Parts: sequence; structure tokens; C-alpha cells
Amino acid sequence: MRETLSAKPRLGALYASAAPRALRRVREVSPDRLPRREAFVEGVRCRPEQLVAYQRLMGDTVRDELPSVLMHGLGFPLALWLLSRPDFPLPLLGLVHLRNEVRHLRPVRPDEVLSVSASAEELRAHHAGTTVTVRTRLFVGEEPVWEGLSLYLAKGVRLAGIEVPPAPRREPLVPPATTARWRLDASTGRRFAAVLGDYNPIHLSALSAKALGLKAPIAHGMYLAGRALAQCAPHGRGYAWEIEFATPVFLPGTVEVNRSSGPGGVVRFSGWNQRSLKPHFAGAVSRL
Repeated sequence: MRETLSAKPRLGALYASAAPRALRRVREVSPDRLPRREAFVEGVRCRPEQLVAYQRLMGDTVRDELPSVLMHGLGFPLALWLLSRPDFPLPLLGLVHLRNEVRHLRPVRPDEVLSVSASAEELRAHHAGTTVTVRTRLFVGEEPVWEGLSLYLAKGVRLAGIEVPPAPRREPLVPPATTARWRLDASTGRRFAAVLGDYNPIHLSALSAKALGLKAPIAHGMYLAGRALAQCAPHGRGYAWEIEFATPVFLPGTVEVNRSSGPGGVVRFSGWNQRSLKPHFAGAVSRL
């Protein structure tokens, strides 16, 4: 069922609406509990000052072309609208961001007017709980220009009637050569939120993060993706990219980064903690 919204939702209001349900204990959900709903909105625009602020924050090239993570940010309010609905079976504020897969189908100019659709498509058993996949698409007129899948985990929530898969075996990290080092201060989450509006409390301050069970605020996953893509994504053409998140980046913190090119023009990137030798993320970019 498609629900057409009159305007793009405000992220702050969505997080606020989800807060009263943050303390509810969800231990099990049925595989068929996911609502069959598609959210849709027209008239989405990127403000010129938002593009400049994003480029400055990420160290991205200044150009009249929307970066892929900024496009994700333009579509994210619709995804969050779905996840914050009262009939969505998983608790929004407990979701862990695991993975993104994106097809950035062509360059998009900042003055192009976008339509956005979003749908939550699948509940799956995970060794640590239950995952949900959110599909977001951006259009110019009837033409799709950006398609993304985001995978989120509700820890400790069992999928009823489904066998829990075993945890994958993780080999010890052998870090590659460091090609860049990111020193992220305590304000990183607040500065990203100021640009894209994602004021999830786990990213903002020590106090708000601890209220949700974290020892310190963590960097947005899409901030990490945006920093990596600023150095890896091609300009003037379509491309695909993916990123998988492992351990969070606590703020303030330092991330060692490797970028390498491989066969077929594929660029791979990864980030890790040099002290603990724990991986933070890994991904790849390829041309379409």
C-alpha cells in the first residue's frame, strides 16, 4: 500500500515520536508482522547551502553534482518515517546499522527536483537478533536515479519459528597499510546531524548516548561512508557502492583507513582501530 506524504518528514520529530516506545521490551516478533507499506513524497530538493556544508564536512570535491551519501540523507526521512510507525514491529531507537548497498545510477544536479519512495521489505533471523531491510529510491520525474538497501539489526529480538543462525567466525584482523588517518572529535556526530538532520541521540553527546546504553557517542555510519566515498567515488558517471559496519567508532576517536584499487576499476576501502585491532567498516566502489 502506497502512502503519499504531503511533505518530507522532519527527523527530529520522528525521533521524538519514537521516544515513548524506546523502553518497550520486544523479545519476539512474527515473520509476517512487517506492514506492507510504501511511503512516497514529491518535491524534495537539496538546498545549495546544504550541499556546500556537506562537501566541507566530508572534504568532498566542490562540484555541481550531489554526492551519494547526501542523496541517502535526502531519502532517509521517509525510511525513518516507516521505522517510527506504531505498527512497525521493531524498536527504532535500538536498531543497529549493519550494511548499505547503493546504485547511484547517474549524476544528479543540485537543482533537480526529486521524488522519494521507501519500503521495509524483509525480516530475517540473525545470530544476534532480527534484521530488517529498508529499500529507498530517488527519482527525477519517472526516472530512477538512486537506489539503496539499508540493513538494520534489532539486537535480542527473536524471529518466531525461525532457527537462529550461528554467529560467523571472524578471523583476527591483519591491518593493511594506512593510507589515511581520521581524527574525529566529540562534535563529529553533532556536525553531521546539523547538515543532514539525523539527530539520533546515540551520536550527539555522552549523556544522550549513555541513556541508550552506550559508553560514549558514536559516529554516524553514513558519516564514515561519506568520508570514504569522498576519496573513492567517481565523478560525472553512475557507480555502485557498498559498506558493511563492524564495530562502532566512539567519539572522540581515531580511525586508520586504507584505500586500494583493484581489477576492473573496483576501489576498496576499510577502517579500523589501530590499538584494539578491531575493524570498523569495509566497502567497495565500482563503476556502472
